[in-house]
Amino acid sequence: MGERYRAASCIATITAMDLKQYIRDVPDFPIPGILFRDITPLLSDPAALKFALDEMTSRIEARRPDALAAIESRGFLFGTPIAARLGLPFVPIRKPGKLPAARMSMEYTLEYSQGQLDIHADALERGQRAIIVDDLLATGGTARAACQLVEMLGAEVVGLQFLIELEGLKGRALLEGHAVDTIIAYD
Repeated sequence: MGERYRAASCIATITAMDLKQYIRDVPDFPIPGILFRDITPLLSDPAALKFALDEMTSRIEARRPDALAAIESRGFLFGTPIAARLGLPFVPIRKPGKLPAARMSMEYTLEYSQGQLDIHADALERGQRAIIVDDLLATGGTARAACQLVEMLGAEVVGLQFLIELEGLKGRALLEGHAVDTIIAYD
């Protein structure tokens, strides 16, 4: 393992990496007709993960947020280390029943189901500038619900940062008025 890590860390100095080669396509998951973009190969490669985090961090830093909110669960994989790198408070936006204190909730529609997101009622202060992080932008329902939660607390959404965007699903349309940035795009 040590040798593999050393080899990967040598590649980490590459400035232009095609991250698509680290995304696995899984047809018919979680239901028939859905093509799932699996990020676990990227997570298992230290150089690819570092590059993705570096790219996302620099783009987020340029927006000068006061806090970073990330959507459960894969958004936490990117949001937590980026918040730590930038010295920002990390705000988890979670699925129902996961937050122990007073919370606010928002229901939304996914490509193939319904969902709900929760945020602690004291997670952000009025006027704080927050950026929202997640791994993937598809139809935009989850991200829109996250924006609504942040705004219900009186904070300002200064942008949304995603690793992947599925452009054909037109998720940006639901996020009109918000700055959206992605690293990898699929038609």
